[in-house]
Amino acid sequence: MFNSVVAGGMSLSSFLICLGTAIVLGLAASLVFSYKDRHSMAYSQALALLPAIVTLVIMMVNGNIGAGLAVAGTFALVRFRSAPGSAKEIAGLFFAVAIGLACGMGYVGAAAVFFLVVSAYSLLLDHFHFGRSGDRNRQLKITIPENLDYENLFDDLFAQYTRRHELQRVRTTNMGTLFELTYEIELKNAGISKEFLDAIRCRNGNLNIICGREMDREMM
Repeated sequence: MFNSVVAGGMSLSSFLICLGTAIVLGLAASLVFSYKDRHSMAYSQALALLPAIVTLVIMMVNGNIGAGLAVAGTFALVRFRSAPGSAKEIAGLFFAVAIGLACGMGYVGAAAVFFLVVSAYSLLLDHFHFGRSGDRNRQLKITIPENLDYENLFDDLFAQYTRRHELQRVRTTNMGTLFELTYEIELKNAGISKEFLDAIRCRNGNLNIICGREMDREMM
């Protein structure tokens, strides 16, 4: 089951087995990583196509000195997306590449077992919401004029409406005439209090306030 189907040399039947397995597993991988998550159509299609593409690349260089360089180049394909992806999206690309590598080397049985185990593991993590931050955790962005001292400016409001707060980042905007403060906060109540936002507006001169869950969009 875990022996390579191309161990005795490449043939039409072994090629079709490897390519067909990569196509089926790629489509299944796309469905698994799209479960309960919103992705663009382009990302879903890329995830379905990637194992088959990697399979052909590995087959064409198998046995050559440049195989190692080709493998490294294949993994570099995760950079093909122009927009930054979430950590899970990048993991999905590596998942598809790994399936393609196994199929390209002829280990279709290992690829199938790998797909089943990792897919089940991923679905379990989603089912139990593993790593999910609390419902009361928010990212708060407040814009203030440059003439205000942001140190301790909102501490009394945070003490009243939040369990904890931490200033994550300060950056200038609008040609340096404004500051944008980014806080990580944990609210005392599950909902965002209108009174809390109104109190901030009174302090920042009714400039922009953004409060919401921080999306996990870290790039590799």
